[in-house]
Amino acid sequence: MTGDRQHESERRSAGGHRRTRRVRTGTRVGVLLALAGVLAACAADQTGSVLTPAVIKVPEQAPKTTGRTRSDEADHAKLVASFGGEYRSPAAHRMITDITDRLVRASDRPEESYAVTLLDSPVVNAFALPSGRLYVTRGLLSLASDSSEVAAVLAHEIAHVTLRHATARSEMALRSQLVSRVVADVLNDPVTGAQLENQSKFTLARFSREQELEADTNGVRVLAQAGYDPFGAGRFLDALQRTMALKSGNGSAAEPDMLATHPATAERIALVTRAARRIGAPGLGADDRARYLAAIDGLAYGDNPGEGLVRGRRFLHPGLGIAFEVPDAFAIENTRNAVLGTTPEGSRRLLFDQVEASGDRSLEDVLRATWNDAIETGSVENRIIGGRSTATALSRGKDWTFRLAAIRMGETTYRMIMAAKGATDPEPAFRRWLESLRPIEPEEAAALKPAHLRIVTAAPGDTVEGLARRMSVPDRAVDRFLVLNGLQRGAAVRPGQSYKLVVE
Repeated sequence: MTGDRQHESERRSAGGHRRTRRVRTGTRVGVLLALAGVLAACAADQTGSVLTPAVIKVPEQAPKTTGRTRSDEADHAKLVASFGGEYRSPAAHRMITDITDRLVRASDRPEESYAVTLLDSPVVNAFALPSGRLYVTRGLLSLASDSSEVAAVLAHEIAHVTLRHATARSEMALRSQLVSRVVADVLNDPVTGAQLENQSKFTLARFSREQELEADTNGVRVLAQAGYDPFGAGRFLDALQRTMALKSGNGSAAEPDMLATHPATAERIALVTRAARRIGAPGLGADDRARYLAAIDGLAYGDNPGEGLVRGRRFLHPGLGIAFEVPDAFAIENTRNAVLGTTPEGSRRLLFDQVEASGDRSLEDVLRATWNDAIETGSVENRIIGGRSTATALSRGKDWTFRLAAIRMGETTYRMIMAAKGATDPEPAFRRWLESLRPIEPEEAAALKPAHLRIVTAAPGDTVEGLARRMSVPDRAVDRFLVLNGLQRGAAVRPGQSYKLVVE
């Protein structure tokens, strides 16, 4: 968990981390949103037919308010810091640079130059700045199974740059703002101005989705022209979708709402697969799998220990000096601003974060100030748990029942929230979780090591289940092994073939 600042970048191909100590955010709305479903948002059905990528053009006569300028070193440094810093892996960086150079030579603008930075973040992400800076997270490298899959992501990002998508999007946004302001201020019609501004948000979201589809189509073409397997794009997006489903805990990946800037992942898979089939049959082009796996052998996997680690049902944060254990059946994830947890069916959820609160403010006030719904009268209790001042409370919403706690440890105040669907009070499980919060000893903190990828060669008699048992993952080891290695359920490992394992 971290309280970092978001940076606007050229489009993000895979999903959307980090720096400073993770456990921030005390906003009222943020709590409900983080509990995933306590408040519903308007959503559009995007599961229909595949959209035809639009031709994105800004009229030549439009006033030019933006341009393609080189990002200065200060902005670059801030962006890198917000994603955990630069990850040092000479072999992986050399491989990504070679792939990029090969793609650029095959692109529509081979004269342009690019600089690649590998980011120390476990999230699966890549993005490009109009200046030609490309960023790839180690989380993305961990998920990809061969060079053609990484090349597909990079080709997509390069397409955003060559097609000048950032400039087009900025032009549209600025013109929309200008029209809304003129109607509201000059023509003295604030109601219509507000309506136009609201409509422009949906227009920009659709515009961005169309740009994503255009970059997908262009990326597949460049991928093939560079000699890579064009079906790598579909394979990577499929792995991304399966990873999102694992994170959701219910077997299905969350899809974007109507203001999302990316189309549905299934929609993108269909589009890039169709584009690849127009080029040729599966097997066309190289995937360089052996070289790729050799380059990422030993790559750090998952969270950095300094920003908190999930170990099964335990969460440990050496930087903050705290640890806790969640109840049985909960799977937890360390996100940018909080630790989130859910049960497989989604009927119980939890959140742990850090809130800004002065030492002279009562913990009851902290709970009331950071919670949207009403706290049940008479439910607030102030007590000492594990030697720490703690305030607990009960809140009942329309569809959920919440247990809340604010805990003071030294100069820091933390929140623990557990939600149960319906009228059932989650107090017994909540109390066990609350009582498990403890400081961690320096020796324990020093012993924490990050997980990493180990590339192994399958021997005769090896099975998916057997290799998965060797993985250090919190749950669903078989599913995680399959996704990491680009295998579908029911597939068998092949003797002599290399595979990725997550080990400590």
